[in-house]
Amino acid sequence: MFTIGGNTVGYVEFFAVLSGLLCVFLAGRNSKYNFYVGYVYTILLCVMFAQKHLYSSMLLQPISLAINIIGHYRWTHPRKGEESAADNKALKVSRMTWKSVAASIVAVLGLGFVWGWILSGLGDNWFPGVAPARIPYLDACVTMLILLAQYLSAQKRWECWIAWLIVNCVNIVLYIKAGLVFMPIVSALYLINGIISMFSWNKLYKNNE
Repeated sequence: MFTIGGNTVGYVEFFAVLSGLLCVFLAGRNSKYNFYVGYVYTILLCVMFAQKHLYSSMLLQPISLAINIIGHYRWTHPRKGEESAADNKALKVSRMTWKSVAASIVAVLGLGFVWGWILSGLGDNWFPGVAPARIPYLDACVTMLILLAQYLSAQKRWECWIAWLIVNCVNIVLYIKAGLVFMPIVSALYLINGIISMFSWNKLYKNNE
């Protein structure tokens, strides 16, 4: 599409950035329409990561799509006692217990190590002719943390924004090493949106919304 600093920015990366920004902006504003944009964003990311040999991130996208569909249903079909005080057809924001937080951290690190080991075997070790995965263990841990963040978002847990902040900090480094141009910038913008959304969702939580 065009070149910045010697790196080519393709159409896929460009539109992935635009759809990603719109998706998280809508999610931070408690809008169910973020899911529609999220469907498009997931498809674009899958293509982009395949092109950059970020296999863990690429394989994440079908799972992300499934979580997105579940989240869409959960946000619009709350169970009894989960209804927002502002709209009984909308899911209210809730918080995790400390026990759940600890279990989530252990799961992310444990599964990240296992998945990183699998990714490190790509290329000449297991699949000759396939380009080796870049930064396999970091990529794997980020993948597991993203899955956690998406699951928490689908359940409208306030802690999802903590997970997203960590993800975006790490992704800035990961994307730069992968030679992506816009994705580090969009991750920085996600950080800003995430901080704003933390305060916004905390207010919703206090208001039982």
